[in-house]
Amino acid sequence: MQWFKADMHIHTVLSPCGDLDMSPVNIIRQAALKKLDIIAITDHNTTRHCKSAGEIGDKYGITVLAGAEINSREEIHGLTFFENIDQAEQFQQFIDARLPEIPNRPELFGHQYLVDESENILEEENRLLVVALDAGIDEIAEQVRRLGGIFIPAHVNRKSNGIYSQLGFLPDDLRFDALEVAQQHGLADFLNGHPETGNYCLVSNSDAHCLDQVGRTITEYYLETPDFKEISKALKGINGRKVRAL
Repeated sequence: MQWFKADMHIHTVLSPCGDLDMSPVNIIRQAALKKLDIIAITDHNTTRHCKSAGEIGDKYGITVLAGAEINSREEIHGLTFFENIDQAEQFQQFIDARLPEIPNRPELFGHQYLVDESENILEEENRLLVVALDAGIDEIAEQVRRLGGIFIPAHVNRKSNGIYSQLGFLPDDLRFDALEVAQQHGLADFLNGHPETGNYCLVSNSDAHCLDQVGRTITEYYLETPDFKEISKALKGINGRKVRAL
């Protein structure tokens, strides 16, 4: 086994907050420059760039996990990851059925473009993707689990859209695989003030919205191979696999 470098929270140009240069191919080229082994595409409430990103990643020798950053009814953000595109597309159906029909206003929120490997625009998503789904955090976590995915509450120490900021506590009955912490000033105080976080695996990622942010924060995984199954085992500490957030 060996250590692999991962940044598993990256937004493409399909997220309204993603810069226009955040095409899948540019992201993967940047990941290669940063010598990352694993990345994940986690656009807001959509998995639609995951297939092309995975195909491009194969050409560069980078593992690309299919995922999404969801926004629950409680305005809690969570990271979801799936082993294959079929599972991701099933999760997309779950999202589509619960995403409110609120038109995007590109002049306020930014464009939401689906692009190909050559950065040609294939489609513009007209629904605003950053809104809350009509689904609670527990319902979303359960759906991810039914599909065999990984669910991680995102940036739990932030003052907005984290599980603590929205609920004030970590629910005992919420099933998740790890907690993502944002590497920011006050993190040590947050962890000391919430000792229960010490009972869980902690990961950290860039939450990149522009190219120079890709790989700025990473987590290392001690695995046999850089793939979904191994990452899932590492989050559980199975058979010597380990995780260390940097």
